[in-house]
Amino acid sequence: MAILGIEMSSLTKKEILEHLRAFLDEPKFHRIATVNPEFLLLAEKNTAFRQSLLDADLRVADGFGIILAGFFSGQRMGRFPGADLMEEIIRISNGRGLSVYFAVRKDGLSSYGEVRAAILKKYPNIKIFGRDLERSESRNWKVEIGNSAIVLCNFGVPDQELFLAELKENGIESRLVMGVGGAFDYLTGKLRRAPRWMRALGLEWLWRLILQPRRLFRIWNAVVIFPIKIICTKKGS
Repeated sequence: MAILGIEMSSLTKKEILEHLRAFLDEPKFHRIATVNPEFLLLAEKNTAFRQSLLDADLRVADGFGIILAGFFSGQRMGRFPGADLMEEIIRISNGRGLSVYFAVRKDGLSSYGEVRAAILKKYPNIKIFGRDLERSESRNWKVEIGNSAIVLCNFGVPDQELFLAELKENGIESRLVMGVGGAFDYLTGKLRRAPRWMRALGLEWLWRLILQPRRLFRIWNAVVIFPIKIICTKKGS
């Protein structure tokens, strides 16, 4: 179904994982975008970012607000948080012996070294490559990423989606790329995820507000502005 003009997947978690495995089986570039309300609001203002979302091979509902938007439209949607999807990608890549490249934001909470150490602690034999990078950094990405089957990037919105879209334009042959936002910080323990009961009730935004008060404006947009816009759009249709 389309939410604010962006077509979203209504697949179940099981179906999303089937698509993920199919992407990894096929020797061509695929991009997954895990979408929350902030993404859709920004896409209304940022044309390049909007196009990057539309060009993704699969758009998965991340934020609970997306599920509510589906409910208002009479559509049941499955939610697959980006942090959980990333964990599945890493687990599958380890099982298949696929290499993963981590594009880690240079000024972020977690460094590439810390992310690498956290993953190797759980999967000692996984093939990991990567670097701390600035978004504007110019590199020969074909050489930098090499034969890595998977690319995970935490530049944040909108930079991670724009960066990953550019990789396709540059002829990168990775089979699956995905932006992961703050998920690396969960891996390293720099940030704690909301308790499971809060996630189940869609209250992760409250947990983030408690831990990171500076996110107030972003949370306001997701929790207040986005639902109002959805309701107004529904009434006007």
